[in-house]
Amino acid sequence: MEKKTEWNVAYWLLALSLLLLFQHYWLQYNAVLEVPYSRFVEYLERQRIEQVWITDRQIRGKLRSPENGKWLVVATRVEPELAELLSRYKVPYGRIVENTWFRDLLSWVVPALVFFGVWFFLFRRFAEKQGMGGFMSIGRSRAKVYVEKDTGVTFADVAGVDEAKAELVEVVEFLKDPQRYGRLGARMPKGILLVGPPGTGKTLLAKAVAGEAKVPFFSISGSEFVEMFVGVGAARVRDLFEQARAHAPAIIFIDELDALGRARGSVPGVGGHDEREQTLNQLLVEMDGFDTTSGLIILAATNRPEILDPALLRAGRFDRQILVDRPDKAGRLQILQVHVRRIRLAPDVDLEQVAAMTTGFSGADLANLVNEAAILATRRGAEAVSQADFTAAMERIVAGLEKRNRVLNEAERRTVAYHEMGHALVGMALRPEEPVHKVSIVPRGIGALGYTLQRPTEDRYLMTRPELEDKIAVLLGGRAAEQLVFGVISTGAADDLQKATNIAREMVTRYGMDEELGHVSYAGNQNRFLGDAPIAVREISEATAERIDRAVQRIIQQQFDRAYGLLSQNRDLLEEGVARLLERETLEEAQLRELGRRLRRD
Repeated sequence: MEKKTEWNVAYWLLALSLLLLFQHYWLQYNAVLEVPYSRFVEYLERQRIEQVWITDRQIRGKLRSPENGKWLVVATRVEPELAELLSRYKVPYGRIVENTWFRDLLSWVVPALVFFGVWFFLFRRFAEKQGMGGFMSIGRSRAKVYVEKDTGVTFADVAGVDEAKAELVEVVEFLKDPQRYGRLGARMPKGILLVGPPGTGKTLLAKAVAGEAKVPFFSISGSEFVEMFVGVGAARVRDLFEQARAHAPAIIFIDELDALGRARGSVPGVGGHDEREQTLNQLLVEMDGFDTTSGLIILAATNRPEILDPALLRAGRFDRQILVDRPDKAGRLQILQVHVRRIRLAPDVDLEQVAAMTTGFSGADLANLVNEAAILATRRGAEAVSQADFTAAMERIVAGLEKRNRVLNEAERRTVAYHEMGHALVGMALRPEEPVHKVSIVPRGIGALGYTLQRPTEDRYLMTRPELEDKIAVLLGGRAAEQLVFGVISTGAADDLQKATNIAREMVTRYGMDEELGHVSYAGNQNRFLGDAPIAVREISEATAERIDRAVQRIIQQQFDRAYGLLSQNRDLLEEGVARLLERETLEEAQLRELGRRLRRD
């Protein structure tokens, strides 16, 4: 067996040697000797060439005997007349064929590259303006991935929303220790929806979750899913969930969910939005599909829950809805304490008093208040922020910027003074629980020629009919003072009339506070969080609409007469207050309190 193997190897070696030898002689026989044309002519004269082949550019010949081991000789042709002329001088000559393939290639490639470059640049600029990003990544998710160190926000930085924070702390603990929470069979909630008015801290809470959870945190806005091309949003939803699953346990945060999750077909007679609906459908599918044991939680925020699709809010998708409402007095104090850490406070600052004066402020409003107070203190060159800076900042936020360059003539100053003092006296008489902090005839904001600052010192969640009537009377106190003193009314009460009319109409249509119309609500659903939205009145008969209008007019007239009578009874205090106001332009709370003690309320 071994002998047969040796003969086989020897055979293959012999065959390979013969093949190499044949290749050597074959290449040598077919080797070409390149010479100048003058040399080729010399070979012809010496009769060394046996056979000749002629082409358009070359002339090839076979030598009778090899030269330098080569049998073939080739030269570039030269025109016969020129060759004959050059031969006379016995100078070697030849023809060089210019190679133009590279130039020809560039003549085709360069214009194509320029065209493609211009097209790509213009398309990229268009894509960037449309918010599509790179062409190849149009279906990629734009979620920003945060880890603990990226946000710089923890639950210690969140104040005033203790209930919402407690719910999210539980979610974070669930991610950190799922065995503890699952020992009785509980499962982690799939989705958590943060609901509340703008500026109450929903996004801040989400950042705090990212800072505390120590897991990847995917943050994206609802508007970043929807594009001009149908199908892009759905592709981005799929890509977002694929990335999150790859990094599980993780949290997905969708801010402004209403931009994505608007109810489908909510407007009768109007065509649907294919891109938004496809994106929403993909989100619903993904929320149904992911496993709760994988540690993936969806966190979303919106201030318009009433327009969200019902399929998005059902149990099994967003299992929890957490209300992040405007803070109460204690919450405002906590928020102020968080924001004043970075500023220097004067000893006279009483944060409890500031919290009492800022009823209705959201967390963002309070942050802006602290910042404005610090700016005012810096502007006047102070070493620390004082209580007066907080008061001035609140006046600027509530009433607007002072316009001292807006000069009023004497008649207008007197009218504004009586108007504002009318508000103040009626307010002190009817609403003593809401002290008047300041009255001024210095123009502020866009159209206010003066203002009366009256803020409640405690939070109110219910109001009775007498309290609402008192608010209307205070609003009409300015116009009543003008009517009492001048016998005519001015345009200065336009905003007061609008607010008073809104309160009276809500009393009649929403709260059922009119005896004739009875305990019936004539208002439709109103946006709970966007308080400036108009009341949607449901369909009613013309007769009922007339009765509503008469009831609103009756309430307004009764409270105007009430304010007029109160000011008539205290005409001396009205004149005294106006005189002080014209002299000083601004009256503080202590000066107004002295007038309030002498008010007659019979």
